[in-house]
Amino acid sequence: MRRRLIQSTLAVVLVVIAVFGVSLVIVETRTISNSAQERVESEAVRLASIVDSRILAAENVNADVLRNPVSKEQYAEIRVPGRQAIEIGTKPEGDVIRSTQSGEEGETVTVEEPRSAVTREVGRTLLIIGLVALLAVVAAVLLAVRQANRLASPLTDLAETAERLGSGDPRPRHKRYGVPELDRVADVLDSSAERIGRMLTAERRLAADASHQLRTPLTALSMRLEEITLTDDPDTVKEEATIALGQVERLTDVVERLLTNSRDPRTGSAVSFDLDEVIQQQLAEWRPAYRSAGRAIVSSGKRHLRAVGTPGAVAQVLAALIENSLMHGGGTVALRTRVTGNQAVVEVTDEGPGVPGDLGARIFERTISGRNSTGIGLAVARDLAEADGGRLELLQSQPPVFGLFLSRTHPTRKPAPDGDQPTVR
Repeated sequence: MRRRLIQSTLAVVLVVIAVFGVSLVIVETRTISNSAQERVESEAVRLASIVDSRILAAENVNADVLRNPVSKEQYAEIRVPGRQAIEIGTKPEGDVIRSTQSGEEGETVTVEEPRSAVTREVGRTLLIIGLVALLAVVAAVLLAVRQANRLASPLTDLAETAERLGSGDPRPRHKRYGVPELDRVADVLDSSAERIGRMLTAERRLAADASHQLRTPLTALSMRLEEITLTDDPDTVKEEATIALGQVERLTDVVERLLTNSRDPRTGSAVSFDLDEVIQQQLAEWRPAYRSAGRAIVSSGKRHLRAVGTPGAVAQVLAALIENSLMHGGGTVALRTRVTGNQAVVEVTDEGPGVPGDLGARIFERTISGRNSTGIGLAVARDLAEADGGRLELLQSQPPVFGLFLSRTHPTRKPAPDGDQPTVR
């Protein structure tokens, strides 16, 4: 591209120089020739007037008197009737410029000048025009190179940016070039880079969330299947298979919920459901893991509470809290339910050391963990709770108490009268 820009600019300049240069040469050549002819004629008229004035004054007319007015490059011949011809200068050879003038006393004055003088003057003019044209060409080349670099370098940068986007590096460059069209392309590429970056971040987040959220259900399902393989009792096989099928259904719900949440975190299918059913299902699912760790998991508080939300999402939130207590807590884990205002609250607590003071305010941030864990579980749990219109909070650090707040009425409906009062703790 640089070469084409330079060549096109240089071609335009050469055409302009050729058109105007040739015209200027023709005009200057004619001007110089006409000027030389006028100079010779003027000299002849001047000599004729001098001769006339001296004849009328009865003064002597000779070469010494007329030599000074005549230029060194000119030759003059004066013929006066009855006298010998007077010659001034050297008669030129070859092509000459001549002018002959007649005086009032009958004399004839002829002035000649060699055309070589005109040729030399034309040559000097052509040299000056040629130097100016050469300077114009050099200046045009320099400007063409500068302009080509100004246009080609941004295009190279934009091509590199597009290549980086294609290779999976979506960092925007925010570089502009002062050319509106190129800056527009840079704006579009930067916008595309930001969109691709957000998409890649969402995909990585989905992969991390899916890996974390599916790990526990798959482990529980594996344990159920192992129990099936180790027993010969048909009733036990049937019971474990039924539980395993229920876990598969919850696993499917986890996957669907993760996909839905990755597309739009606020897209939910909130319904009114029995909170006890979700809690009991989580207790049944986690008891084997707690039993293996030599610990217990229990529930208490107000019964038969109904909450508004997505049962699968609430189950995932509680599973994240229960798993967090299993990994980082100690002693018995308790799930307590209570009512506060128009909200149903599920509190998850254990007898462990609690949350370190420096992590209390950041415990729900991604990658923040008190131990060597992913730091994703609580962050995903809070996102799921907020997607259903609820909230997840750390109510107490030591011993740890996490509270899941869920609305008891649908947002589009007016709250129904309820005589339940909050439990006193």
